[in-house]
Amino acid sequence: MSIKIDLSLIIFILLFCFTSQIEIYLVLLIFALIHEIGHLCIGMCLGFRPQEIKILPVGMRIEFKPQYEEYNKKVKKANVLAIKRAIIAMAGPLVNFAIIFILVIIEKINSQMLNWSIGNINYITIIYANFLIGIFNLIPIYPLDGGRILKEIFHIAVGLKKSYTYTYKTSKVTLILLTILSSIAILYIQNISIIIILAYLWGLVLVQRKQYYAKKKLEMLQLYYKRKETID
Repeated sequence: MSIKIDLSLIIFILLFCFTSQIEIYLVLLIFALIHEIGHLCIGMCLGFRPQEIKILPVGMRIEFKPQYEEYNKKVKKANVLAIKRAIIAMAGPLVNFAIIFILVIIEKINSQMLNWSIGNINYITIIYANFLIGIFNLIPIYPLDGGRILKEIFHIAVGLKKSYTYTYKTSKVTLILLTILSSIAILYIQNISIIIILAYLWGLVLVQRKQYYAKKKLEMLQLYYKRKETID
């Protein structure tokens, strides 16, 4: 298993230092890492083994070794792996919501929880951070958890090839709507964090667009050579 660090993490840290939001960013990063540990634990419980862990500005990305023995176990137009991958994708946001639930229960038992703080970090900050991470990752943009879950659902319902098309189109429409809403929000909130997050999402969709058209080109070439062999 290899561990890599994305150097853009340094840029994010410098940007948040410049905007005096470094404490909030570090809290988000810590709970984003816990979020990814949720993926890792559930993945290992389902029989997967981690192949690569990459530390990113928004947490970690974990690549698991493929389970070739599961490919022949069919579930409609997919296989058992599609269900397992969807469960692994759901695990991260569920960890964040579980942390919120536990903190709320503790606060009900001991109301003094509301009074503690370390710098700008307090009970409300941690709840807000986990809520933000959980909701953000459920946005239906691939490769966020919401996009991964959606892709596996499409895979099961309509097959692998169509799942790429439907997931890409859903990601694109979602991002356009988010851009419109974010543009309005920036006018009122005037927070650079919104711009950084939006730029990150655009980056994800542009990478997905490149992969999508590469797959479409490959399909067209395969179809062309198949027809040519039929004619010959």
